[in-house]
Amino acid sequence: MKKIFFVLLVGVFFMITAYPRIIALGSDTPQSWRTITASEARRIKAESDNYILLDVRTEAEFRERRIAGAILMPVAEITNRAEVELPYKDALILLYCQSGRRSASAAASLAALGYSNIHDFGGINSWPYEVVRE
Repeated sequence: MKKIFFVLLVGVFFMITAYPRIIALGSDTPQSWRTITASEARRIKAESDNYILLDVRTEAEFRERRIAGAILMPVAEITNRAEVELPYKDALILLYCQSGRRSASAAASLAALGYSNIHDFGGINSWPYEVVRE
């Protein structure tokens, strides 16, 4: 009897803890950002002036090389600076870092702040086009 009670108790525990994750997996809530390729980012840059190109690396990395027109906002500073410096939460934001890890983190941070049109194209290391060097 104790074994049956224990198995039922464990089963109920797993159902209770897994329920929110199961609901989230079936959710229709759209993700606030998407991952695009460097060529897609280049096409957007060529076809429109209505975007923000955001570099989320360090100042030293930014000075070494960057994509023309980029503004610097290191990933560690996004939560403190974004709402002041990027007031339009529906603006198209093209986002990159060195390799793609920090840009993904920055995209999640911006989405948590309510930004809704974020395009992460990874890292400058995979940007095969022109860059600005100092």
